[in-house]
Amino acid sequence: MKGLMMNYQLTIPHILERANKLFYDSEVVTRKPDKSIVRYKYKDLYKRARALAKYLTNFGLSSGDRVATLMYNNYIHLEAYLGIPSAGFVLHTVNIRLHEDEIAYIINHAQDRILIIEDTLFPLLEKIEKKIKVEQIIVVPLKENNAPEEYIDYEAVVMKTDGKDFIYPDIQEDVAAGLCYTSGTTGKPKGVLYSHRAISLHALAISLPDVSNIKFSDTITPVVPMFHVNAWGFPFAMTMHGCKQVYPGPHLDAKSLLELYEKENVNLTVGVPTIWLTVVGELERKKYNLHKDFTFLVGGASAPQGLIKKILDLGYNVIHGWGMTETTPVGLTNTLRPEMKNLSNEEKSAHLIRQGTPLPFIEIKGMNENGEIPWDGKTMGELYIRGPWIASAYYGVEAPEKFMDGFFATGDIVIIDKKGYVKIVDRSKDLIKSGGEWISSVDLENALMSHNKVKEAAVIAYPHPVWQERPIAFIVIKEEEHLTEDELKEFLSQKFAKWWLPDYYIFIDEIPRTSAGKFLKRKLRDDLSKYLKDIGGL
Repeated sequence: MKGLMMNYQLTIPHILERANKLFYDSEVVTRKPDKSIVRYKYKDLYKRARALAKYLTNFGLSSGDRVATLMYNNYIHLEAYLGIPSAGFVLHTVNIRLHEDEIAYIINHAQDRILIIEDTLFPLLEKIEKKIKVEQIIVVPLKENNAPEEYIDYEAVVMKTDGKDFIYPDIQEDVAAGLCYTSGTTGKPKGVLYSHRAISLHALAISLPDVSNIKFSDTITPVVPMFHVNAWGFPFAMTMHGCKQVYPGPHLDAKSLLELYEKENVNLTVGVPTIWLTVVGELERKKYNLHKDFTFLVGGASAPQGLIKKILDLGYNVIHGWGMTETTPVGLTNTLRPEMKNLSNEEKSAHLIRQGTPLPFIEIKGMNENGEIPWDGKTMGELYIRGPWIASAYYGVEAPEKFMDGFFATGDIVIIDKKGYVKIVDRSKDLIKSGGEWISSVDLENALMSHNKVKEAAVIAYPHPVWQERPIAFIVIKEEEHLTEDELKEFLSQKFAKWWLPDYYIFIDEIPRTSAGKFLKRKLRDDLSKYLKDIGGL
C-alpha cells in the first residue's frame, strides 16, 4: 500500500552510530577504584565499543549468544552496553551483590559463553570460576595495569582489534539485546530478556519532559547499578541524547558522590532511597555547591515522605519512579506539575510519595478478588501492567500466574486515584492483615522515617493467635540520638488508628539489604524469634 513508512528497525547500533555522528565530543567520566578520574569522548566510546563487537564476532559467537558482565558503574561497562548488542549478542549484566552460588547459577542458567569482569572483583571470581561454564574470561584492568596472564586482557582486546571495518549484522528489533535476572528474594532468580525495540522505546519514553526530561545539555550520574536492570535504562538514554555521563565506580558513599556531583556539575542523579538517605544526611551536615537545578530521581522502593521533603527543603528537585526487572524497568513516574509550584514542601512531598502515572504506551489496572478496582484512590488491588517494554515471559522458566491476557502481575498492592496516579501500598507478601483489615507496612515505614531521630525503619508482620497478623517495627536510630518505644507510639498515634500501631519496636544497628539496596525483610522474618526473645517478647 502506498504511503506506508519504511520498515525501520529500532536497534542499539542506531544509538551507537548517532552518538558518534552527532555527539562525538561529548564526555564520559568515571571514578576509578583508586578515586582517580578517567575522561574520554563519545568518539572514543564508539571506537572501543565497535572493537569489542568485532572481537566477540571473531571469537565465534552466534546471534543471540550471551556475554556476561560483572562490573560496577564505569566507562568499560558502558562500552559493553553498546558493543555487545551491536554485534547481535545479548548483554547479560550479572548482579555482583548476590551470593556466589546465585551468581554461578545465573551465569550457567543463561548459558553465557564469555564473562567480562573487572579486576576489583577477583575475590568473587575465585569463588565462582570453577562453578561456571563460560568459554573465556576477559579481565578489565581497573585496579592494576594489566590482567593476569591466564585471562584475556580487555585493554589488549580493544586496543589491538580494529573496529573500523566492523559491519553490523542484520539485527531485527524484536530479538534480545539484554538479559537481567531478578534478585531472587523469593525462589531462584528469574531471567528477563529485553529486545532492541523494548530498550529503544524505553530510552525514548524515560527522556520525555514529564518523566526524566533528558536533554543534550544534561550531566547525569546513574548511581543505580549498571549490573541490575540496565541502570534503569539511563546509559542508553544518555547516549541517545549525547549527555555528559558521570559514573561513580565503586564509590557510593555520600561524601564521594557529592564531591563528584560538585566537581562535574551534575544536574540529575538516579538511585534508590537508601542511598539518598545518606546523601541527604551529608547535605544537612555540610554545604556543597551543586547545580542550581539539581534533581534526585528516586525509585527501586517507595520513598519516605520525610526524605522527599528534606530534599525539597534543601532546594533540590525530586522525581519519583517505579519499575521492576520485568518492566525494563520504568513503568511509572511522578513529577510536580506547574500548578503545584506554589504549594508548601509538605504538600509537594505528599504528592510525590505516589509512584506516579504510567509512561506513554503503558497500560495499568488494579485487580482484587472482586475484579478490576475503581480508580477512586482508596480501593486496593494488585497492579497489573502491559506495554511494549513489559516482559511477556521469563527466560527458560514457566510462570503462567504472572503473565495473563498480555498483562504482567507485579505483586505490588496499589491504590489508583481518578487522575491515574498510583500509590504503592505494599508488596503483596508484605501487606499485613490484622483482624480482617489491611495494614500497609510501607505507610508505617514512611511515617517512622519522618521522625527526626529515626535513620531507617522496616515493618513486618508476625503471626498472632487472635488477630492473624500484627505489625512489628525495626528501628535504626540516628547517631548520637536517643529514642524510646513510647515516643514512637505517641508519634504514630497522631497519624494512624490505634490498631495500626506496631506491637513491638525493636532497635537495631542496621537493616539488612537486598543486592539492589532495598530492605531485606525476609532476613528480619527469619531472625524474628531471636529478636523477640532478646526483648522478652512472644
